[in-house]
Amino acid sequence: MNDLSRLLRPRSIAVLGSGWAENVVAQSRSMGFDGPVWPVHPVRRQIAGVPCHRSLADLPGAPDATFIGVNRHATLEIVTQLAEMGAGGAVCFASGWREAGEGHLQDRLLSAAGAMPLLGPNCYGLINYLDGALLWPDQHGGRRVTHGVALISQSSNIAINLTMQARGLPIAYVACLGNAAQIGLAELAGAVLADERVTALGLYLEGLGNAAAFAAVAQAAQAAGKGIVAIKSGKTEAARTAAASHTAAMTGPAVTSSAFLHRIGVAEVSTPAELIETLKILHLHGQGLGRRLCSLSCSGGEAGLVADLGDAAGLQFPPLSEPRRVQLAASLGPLVTISNPLDYHTFIWGDGPRMAEVFTTMLADHDAGIFLIDPPRPDRCDPSSFEPALQAIATAAQATGKPAFPVASLPENFDEGRAITLMDQGIAPLMGVETALAAIRAAQLPPRREGWKNWAPVTRHGRLSLLDEAVAKAMLAEAGVAVPRGVRADSLAELRAHAAGLTPPLALKGLGFAHKTEAGAVRLNLSSLDGQAGMRGATGYLAEEMVTDALSEMLIGARRDPIYGATLILGFGGVAAELLGDTATLVLPVTAADVTQALRGLRLWPLLDGYRGRRRADTAAVVAVALALQALLEADSRLEEIEINPLMVRDSGAIAVDAVIWRENT
Repeated sequence: MNDLSRLLRPRSIAVLGSGWAENVVAQSRSMGFDGPVWPVHPVRRQIAGVPCHRSLADLPGAPDATFIGVNRHATLEIVTQLAEMGAGGAVCFASGWREAGEGHLQDRLLSAAGAMPLLGPNCYGLINYLDGALLWPDQHGGRRVTHGVALISQSSNIAINLTMQARGLPIAYVACLGNAAQIGLAELAGAVLADERVTALGLYLEGLGNAAAFAAVAQAAQAAGKGIVAIKSGKTEAARTAAASHTAAMTGPAVTSSAFLHRIGVAEVSTPAELIETLKILHLHGQGLGRRLCSLSCSGGEAGLVADLGDAAGLQFPPLSEPRRVQLAASLGPLVTISNPLDYHTFIWGDGPRMAEVFTTMLADHDAGIFLIDPPRPDRCDPSSFEPALQAIATAAQATGKPAFPVASLPENFDEGRAITLMDQGIAPLMGVETALAAIRAAQLPPRREGWKNWAPVTRHGRLSLLDEAVAKAMLAEAGVAVPRGVRADSLAELRAHAAGLTPPLALKGLGFAHKTEAGAVRLNLSSLDGQAGMRGATGYLAEEMVTDALSEMLIGARRDPIYGATLILGFGGVAAELLGDTATLVLPVTAADVTQALRGLRLWPLLDGYRGRRRADTAAVVAVALALQALLEADSRLEEIEINPLMVRDSGAIAVDAVIWRENT
């Protein structure tokens, strides 16, 4: 692994090029970088007022960090020279490498760099606001800080936009990955998180690269008390079409990446605003924000807004204990209904001590508190009357040791100066009710999975083939999965001769189809096989006894993934599986407890659990089938995908009535 310390925290910076490179020189100087900045240019006498060196050979020493702002062909020679002189690392700004179909040039670049750390190419660079070192060719909106969060982005524009935030978030590092030819996400994330001044990590991702390496970084961050939150782009990307199955259609890249991030304890958000607000919480309060919340406002409308939006965000506002209700009633009087969310009216407005008492009493009964407050705009109004309320929030936080979040219903109702002041006091002001609630939910990070590691992806060399359903079911039966009694034959005439011992009603299936229903290759509820005509395209036939006493139809699928190793999908199935869309995706390996928790998270879980007097389905049997599929996939690397749809779940046991297995030909 590369040592990135000199590149990230340089004591000297070299800058090559003109134009964009001039910004690098100017910005490091304006940010107060106290080391030497050495512009290198063969013709110019100075760049941004700093004298130029004619070549790298003229520098007084090997630079710790270098910004290379020249074309790609000149970059190759410069990287070679930097590596030979013992430079600490470089940012390659130029485009036109593998992303432009010039993979051979990128390979040459990596060879030239050798062991020298290389960020990019096709990369904007990095900003270190802790030490004032900027290898960054454009404007930015950040400021010097003593500690703060790190941001890593696979989009330079989004990185720039995030630095322009006026929400009080202290940013320690900003870095872009570019093509990540040498330094990938896991390595860069691990390096910035290793800085003790970094409190949390925010990511904008288009891909994860080495998933196992990133999982290890996430676990190390959790052990250090540093939360990670990410935006993962590509949610509308079409699902992979390598195998024709419901599982393939419903576990596309976005679903799988979300499952992986959750599995390794990384919070996922949808917007840059949610990313910033979540990072503010993680910066001040670390990971694992409590789930029992209270909400206070001096308006019934605001209380109702929080209740409605909080429910949609999956937040919990539990009722107060009786002693707290009595305390609050004594403080607020008989006209205030004691509830959570609480509308405390305006009877105590402006009375700092009473507000502090009420806020503290409410917060003491919960893990964290939301305080709706919108200070008036200072250019047209006098916000001084809001100071007692803001101070009361700070007092409540200090008295209870619990997070207290002032939340403005509109983001512009907290100006940057006020936001920075509150952050410096250990109070995270959150901008916009919906964004604030999403951030609070995200900051309740997924549980830490000590020692969990995803399976390594399998590289395929042969073609995939669909197993005959009878063969697939024999494989499942050997693994302990119950299947219907049935017989297989190459022709209907042969099938009739062997199916006499089956008990109607029967199912007749044509073999050789991934989706038999769509192909017209399934006939159900037959009293016999007499008079049945053949099915066009069938490679054989299967007759089975139908399951008539099922309480529910489930779908269970396990499949390989080229990035995350393998996944498991669980949900309600049958022919309407995709229409229902009530599924959960897990990244393997999983335990019985993981599968049970996923089942309980399905919207239609009550139908399995005795809803309105129904018999309870044998969910333990569903869990056992899921673990059997995992074991099959783990034992045989040739298996690409196994899907059971439907799995007929009874009040005792479950039977796989349809099975699709894809396997590599070897």
